[in-house]
Amino acid sequence: MRLSRLTAYHVRIPLKHNVRHASHSREETDSLVVRCELDNGSVGWGEGLPRPYVTGETIDNVWSLLAESDLAKPLSEPFENLAQAMALADQIKLRAADCECPFVERDCFGNSARCAIELSLLDAAARAEGVPMSRVTELLPEAFAVRQSQISDLKSQIKTQVRYSAAITAMSPWATTVRAWKIRLYGFHQCKVKVGVEGVDDAELLRRIRSILSAAQVDLRIDANEAWTCENLEAKLAPLLPFDMTSLEQPVPHSQVAGLAELRGRIGVPLMLDESLCSLTDAHRAIESGTCDLFNIRLSKCGGFVSSLRLAALAHQAGLGYQLGCQVGETGILSAAGRQFGCSVANIRYLEGSYDRHLVLERLTDQDITFGRRGVAPALTGPGLGVNVDEGALRRITVREQRLV
Repeated sequence: MRLSRLTAYHVRIPLKHNVRHASHSREETDSLVVRCELDNGSVGWGEGLPRPYVTGETIDNVWSLLAESDLAKPLSEPFENLAQAMALADQIKLRAADCECPFVERDCFGNSARCAIELSLLDAAARAEGVPMSRVTELLPEAFAVRQSQISDLKSQIKTQVRYSAAITAMSPWATTVRAWKIRLYGFHQCKVKVGVEGVDDAELLRRIRSILSAAQVDLRIDANEAWTCENLEAKLAPLLPFDMTSLEQPVPHSQVAGLAELRGRIGVPLMLDESLCSLTDAHRAIESGTCDLFNIRLSKCGGFVSSLRLAALAHQAGLGYQLGCQVGETGILSAAGRQFGCSVANIRYLEGSYDRHLVLERLTDQDITFGRRGVAPALTGPGLGVNVDEGALRRITVREQRLV
């Protein structure tokens, strides 16, 4: 097999409602979709969501990055199977060296584009081989300790289903109440609440939510999206401690993350890194400096499926926990990739994603893989990502396209 065509699409996806947190508010998202075609006719798809406040990427600088990068050379080698396609994907290099920014130093600038390209190649290769994308977890040596098969019946290499967490973003008190009741009636077992939004009383917010979602029913965690500082973190957190939270995600900006090492042992809540955890470079620094208890791994910000597996394995090795997160506006393509990851990786503390029907107006896949009651969703057992892309829907929301190879 050999890559014959690689095409990028800039798509603009409208959301069903405004999503707001301390770092950003959005009613639509500009995303990157990549189509990979092999010389045997197999077609694969990938998706990435550029976020300037996460990896320094915007859709425009990613578009330029793709145009300037020579992808034909690293992706021109023939391969025989999915394992060799994984090795080929490891050779993907995007021309970020000329960009002088901290995200280059952290090895995460271009991660959303890399994720989209890698997923499309692995999807095509897995389809050609007739195996699901979850097979990647079995083939990656570094992932041995976090493979689902290591803790389950050896006859079953993946979970037959997973259970997703709910989320409550910044909204009015009335809307928050309605959302909390929906989460309770739907039967979710976990919920993340966005805090640190200007003008919102976080203690009152959590009090309102806990009056509906008791600690006995729902595991509650909070995400400050870099809204606080090391100087005010303890003061901001103190009135929230009575509400039984199991983790605090990214409370301070990345520029202050080193200060969490001193705070971590005395605040009484496990710390999770998100915006400060985008690459193996970030992960090693976090482990060495002792700034967190958990990693928030997200496929797009972390550069794809394989690099996300390596982050989970590194967290496990260091005795840290990890969750698989998602980004606002993911379509069915990334939802499917997250499902493949979630079903094949063990000990994921919290699982986010598959909001498709509830959030995006164009999911881009023929199949609706939105989670069901209790947040439960079945494994995708078809080849590759296990979903088919609706190319008509893709055309409706395409802003521009370019051939990469």
